[in-house]
Amino acid sequence: MRTAVCGVWHVHAGDYTRKALEYGEVLGFYEPDEALAEQFQRAFGIHRFGSLEELLSSDAEGVIVCSATSDHRDVMLRIADAGKHIFTEKVLALSSGDCLAIQEAVERNGVRFVISLPQKYNAAQKTVKAVADSGELGRINYFRYRNCHSGSTKNWLPAHFYNAHQCGGGAMIDLGAHGMYLTNWFLGMPVSASSAFTVAHDTALNTDGVEDNAVTVMAFSGGAIAVNETGFVSDYSPQVMEVFGENGYVKMVGKTVFKCTAQTDGRETEVPLEDASDLPIVQFLTGSILPGCGIEEAKALTRLMEMAYAGCART
Repeated sequence: MRTAVCGVWHVHAGDYTRKALEYGEVLGFYEPDEALAEQFQRAFGIHRFGSLEELLSSDAEGVIVCSATSDHRDVMLRIADAGKHIFTEKVLALSSGDCLAIQEAVERNGVRFVISLPQKYNAAQKTVKAVADSGELGRINYFRYRNCHSGSTKNWLPAHFYNAHQCGGGAMIDLGAHGMYLTNWFLGMPVSASSAFTVAHDTALNTDGVEDNAVTVMAFSGGAIAVNETGFVSDYSPQVMEVFGENGYVKMVGKTVFKCTAQTDGRETEVPLEDASDLPIVQFLTGSILPGCGIEEAKALTRLMEMAYAGCART
């Protein structure tokens, strides 16, 4: 596929560009911020479009959107109206209303849409899901996901990741997005959510005081509870996923999965991993789209973020 990159604001813009170069041709990129554009051009040596209009008039079949989240609605409406397929970094937009506008433009123009929800396609996460779906755990009543890094404490996050307007928040809407879409994958949409957001690390970059340490607790109509933990202040913290049911549990620590059920005689036993699937960016580039990374999942993620931020206590 011939692609173009719209915005290099997001830290994963380089990763997606490398994949696009591997699977096809990247005709160029557009980025209004001079410093970000110069850095990206030095790294990749590809053409820089002078405007979004120039990008849209190019021969690109698809556009990889890595602009500031606050810009997603405007740029995606224009991309869809230009008849170009869309791959976007999460989250889709900062409000459900903006998500609906993007959906309408995508459907009106008949373009392909894929959002980056990569952890649904990793081997370990797929293995946990397979055990949960098998019925071996009985009725699911508790889900927990922890995903943290040291971006603030080790000072490697870019300054604009602390911009409340561009990001829509801090750790929860960025890194916490993984736990949110995984929660939705396992349990669907909650009926309520409450959050605790704190600033645990003092950095001069965080002028807007966005959260760097966060947890959201969600309740579901069937009685299940989900806990999504995230932050920018924890080094060497493994990804942890736990799913508990009436008849046992399955958990992931790093890339290893264990279960404890009647089938294991009540002993914690390692589970062989499922095969990983292609990541959403590869699905987009090849046209082989798997379930789970479309517009409905994108809308659900934004709705979960609205609930998390509406129900937050800050310190």
